[in-house]
Amino acid sequence: MSTQGEDTVERRAVMNRLCNSLEPRVMDDNMLKLAVGEQGPQEEAGQLAKQEGVLFKDVLSLQLDFQNILRIDNLWQFESLRKLQLDNNIIERIEGLENLTHLVWLDLSFNNIEAIEGLDSLVNLEDLSLFNNRISKIDSLDALVKLQVLSLGNNLIGNMMNIIYLRRFKDLRALSLSGNPIAEAEDYKMFIWAYLPDLVYLDSRRIDDHMKALAAMKHQYGIDELKHREALMQAQLEEEQALRQQLQEHKAAFVEGLDGSFLFDSMYAEDVEGNKLAFLHGVGELLEAYPSSSRLPPPAEPGP
Repeated sequence: MSTQGEDTVERRAVMNRLCNSLEPRVMDDNMLKLAVGEQGPQEEAGQLAKQEGVLFKDVLSLQLDFQNILRIDNLWQFESLRKLQLDNNIIERIEGLENLTHLVWLDLSFNNIEAIEGLDSLVNLEDLSLFNNRISKIDSLDALVKLQVLSLGNNLIGNMMNIIYLRRFKDLRALSLSGNPIAEAEDYKMFIWAYLPDLVYLDSRRIDDHMKALAAMKHQYGIDELKHREALMQAQLEEEQALRQQLQEHKAAFVEGLDGSFLFDSMYAEDVEGNKLAFLHGVGELLEAYPSSSRLPPPAEPGP
């Protein structure tokens, strides 16, 4: 007797063979209207919706699996969409999702995607499935600050350093990487448990707290080194942000470019008589020391 899981795999295999025998399809208005109509409310509410027409901007969930879709397109009107299902197609690139800023759940599993891209506007995405594609590197997910579930099983990820990239996602709780080359590594699970300490599920199995503690001990030296580098990078980032903020404040105060010795140098360079002073005893030393003591202080905080 076959299990439910085996039935699902077999059913998907049959559907994939069917899709492969069909011509690639385009996501046009006819396909989208048909999908919205079939997935919308039924009975009296459904009849009313069919008569008046369903506005794409009001649709919250859209299912477009097993459609032999080659390219993601024409979704710009679905501005309220929260759930999008595009699994089991022949999609090669992640694109056309720029307007779906409210999307929370996205399924792109069982496609032909080779690179993670086109997700920069999905700042509310919590669940992303890219299972069974052709992805070899985990990157370009930076905008997904709310990401909680990431499925990347059955891809071509072979470098364990991809795991380090995922440390920036503080809300990530479930990760799937089984079926990738890295999953064959001897230290695969221990490495992930150690370097992603907030993870709760790996490959659909809950992580045991005791094993997580053992993994942290085993990789303690590497983790300490990484935390040190992360702290230096964070400090550098904060310094750059402070400088950018100061520049904006100087622009607002109309003193942009007056930081440092720029003003003095520009005036002194055109002052023929002033240049003669440099030959006097002690003046040369003062001119050399001036640039390091001429920076503008940050603008004063406004008073109460």
